[in-house]
Amino acid sequence: MNENRNAPWREALRKSLKNKERMTIPRVQMPELDAEYRSHSYDEVNRGLSLEQAMLEAQRCLDCPDPTCITGCPVEINIPGFIKNIERNNISEAAKILKETSALPAVCGRVCPQEKQCECRCIRLKMKSEAVAIGYLERFAADYERESGFISLPKREKSNGIKIAVVGSGPAGLSFAGDMAKYGYDVTVFEALHEIGGVLKYGIPEFRLPNAIVDVEIENLQRMGVTFITNCIVGKTLSQDDLLNEGFQGIFIAGGAGLPNFMNIPGENLAGVLSSNEYLTRVNLMGANRPETDTPVFSGKKAAVIGGGNTAMDSVRTARRLGAEQALIIYRRSEEEMPARLEEVHHAKEEGVIFMNLYNPIQYLGDEKGRVKQMVLQKMTLGEPDASGRRRPVEIPGAIETVDVDLVIVAIGVSPNPIVPQAFYGLNVSRWGTIIVNQDTLQTDLPKIYAGGDMVRGGATVILAMGDGRKAAKNMHESFRQTLSPDM
Repeated sequence: MNENRNAPWREALRKSLKNKERMTIPRVQMPELDAEYRSHSYDEVNRGLSLEQAMLEAQRCLDCPDPTCITGCPVEINIPGFIKNIERNNISEAAKILKETSALPAVCGRVCPQEKQCECRCIRLKMKSEAVAIGYLERFAADYERESGFISLPKREKSNGIKIAVVGSGPAGLSFAGDMAKYGYDVTVFEALHEIGGVLKYGIPEFRLPNAIVDVEIENLQRMGVTFITNCIVGKTLSQDDLLNEGFQGIFIAGGAGLPNFMNIPGENLAGVLSSNEYLTRVNLMGANRPETDTPVFSGKKAAVIGGGNTAMDSVRTARRLGAEQALIIYRRSEEEMPARLEEVHHAKEEGVIFMNLYNPIQYLGDEKGRVKQMVLQKMTLGEPDASGRRRPVEIPGAIETVDVDLVIVAIGVSPNPIVPQAFYGLNVSRWGTIIVNQDTLQTDLPKIYAGGDMVRGGATVILAMGDGRKAAKNMHESFRQTLSPDM
């Protein structure tokens, strides 16, 4: 890091523009589609930076001697290194630096909560200035390289002949697979669905993360030697013994958390009340937004989404695009407590979504055909902070409202599907269904079996899952190094 920072070209950049001048450059604004147009379109909302915008934004980076932004990144990207290469118009080198630690830079640049991670550690914030737009620049570098047609791959060590199995092709599994391939292992990823990508495909709408972007990242992993097998449920199609008999010496469990949570209130079994998992999967993966689809979804005119996270925002913005004239967010806390990204909340409001904060559903009412027609809401107020640090919602006695709805999407969290943990006999599982691991290594109680991502965390961000993948790969590799011959 220090040697790279002291490279002659870095010194020249620092001399060409003093920090006082860099501080006067305003933060770049991401170009966006018009709100009225995009609320009826699946085109990507954020359009990306131009080369000129990216190079100017890169000049805002002060190239700190102690870059605290790196410590805020779960995969520890060399952030000043790639940004300074953008500043000098060496985009291919910037992309190369990104891929040294991130298997999915184009994805992370779009969906990671940079404002709560790398950007919140930016030194400019201490100077009463806006942070460098690290996420925008990460997306730019990855997109620019892809559009150039010359995509470089990370250096891969000589093959060591050891077969590694990965259960699940979401962000944790892909990150793990990429790092293990670089270490020289023979990696096979088993995916239960018919497409690779996990939550990146079924959970995130294309107006936020186009599938074509995910596909290119997956193709890069295939070029590195990673094998993908779809329509294969570990625990049903294959057992633990099957994997061992096929010669896999290490296993990383990254099956995600696909089991939806419900509130268990009256009326949840009515037609028109469904989980965000089902709703988004039908649209994102099965094409329910297209009239010719074999897997349709009801397009309500009065849609309500229960929850305040990114999945809730994805669901309600999808409902708007499918024709909802009334699209509501029902959240039991205030907007300040919402876990969703500020950008997603902002985009939702621009697209006509109505936020009903400090409300909680207590019952759904149906019509004579068994379809939901109304929801009964309890008005809330905020009390003392709970274990999460957010103020606890408290009922206001007698404050009840009834709202007309014909579609309710419940987005209040997910749990791990028990099929995968049950496939590995002797695996230690918590009462919440998450796999218990050594927090330092992510190794389970079973030899050579590691786990990470939502299967361990119970629900988290893409970048945290990727961080788990990298951590597990590093520690599994270390455990194998003792058995590898010196020339491997």
